[in-house]
Amino acid sequence: MSWFKRKDKGIQTSTEEKKDTPKGLWYKSPTGKIVDTKELEQNFYVSPEDGYHVRIGSREYFEILFDNNTFEELDATLESKDPLKFEDTKKYPERLKAAQDKTKLKDAVRCAVGKSKGKDLVIACMDFSFIGGSMGSVVGEKIARAADYSLKYNIPLLVISKSGGARMMEAALSLMQLAKTSAKLAQLADAGIPYISLCTDPTTGGTTASFAMLGDINIAEPGALIGFAGPRVVKDTTGKDLPEGFQTSEFLLEHGFLDFITHRKDLKDKINQYIDLITNQPLRA
Repeated sequence: MSWFKRKDKGIQTSTEEKKDTPKGLWYKSPTGKIVDTKELEQNFYVSPEDGYHVRIGSREYFEILFDNNTFEELDATLESKDPLKFEDTKKYPERLKAAQDKTKLKDAVRCAVGKSKGKDLVIACMDFSFIGGSMGSVVGEKIARAADYSLKYNIPLLVISKSGGARMMEAALSLMQLAKTSAKLAQLADAGIPYISLCTDPTTGGTTASFAMLGDINIAEPGALIGFAGPRVVKDTTGKDLPEGFQTSEFLLEHGFLDFITHRKDLKDKINQYIDLITNQPLRA
């Protein structure tokens, strides 16, 4: 059995000697399409072969929507507290700290004001990477303050939703944000200031039940999951098979819940075109 112990010098025998491909060079979409990450970034984080819209956060949306990626962030240092002393597998402050360290964000939404196609726009953009984009008191407060800024300076507001719903660690304090944000949006409507809601993947729970569906115009990205309870929960509750494509943005458009769906590369043009139309301004090129 001496052949079994033989080692050929020309054959690599240890996995430790293998050189791993550097992380971040390629992205594989759910349909199996592989794209270079640099090409993905240049294509607005959309897989060019299948049109799959990769989940992105506030950093990428601000880059896409603000001219020259120039903006002033609003209420950047606002952080959640722990008035309920909530604890599950870990204490809530520990969970917040871990999320902040991982994402380099203070909470699940960032708000900013800047120029978009030459005109002022306030954007509140949610980040799913921060505790699933859950809506706690800080998220509600920052969106309310963004609306206040729009009211004060007569600037249109865009909210980009990407959320798993209300943050359970804040219980009723989280649910209060549904009413608070809705009341602020009503003030915008009374003042005649445009409010655009962009639903991205996923937009669910209390977010859908409040500001995400209250836009003067409600738009979405292709293939986004949008609903209150998720498809699995709905099926488990009803015991019935759901329609094909249930709770996708295409399904909601067909049933009248959305005004239109837009590819991410057209997002900036479409949003500003709507603002120009509703404010009776000349359309910007």
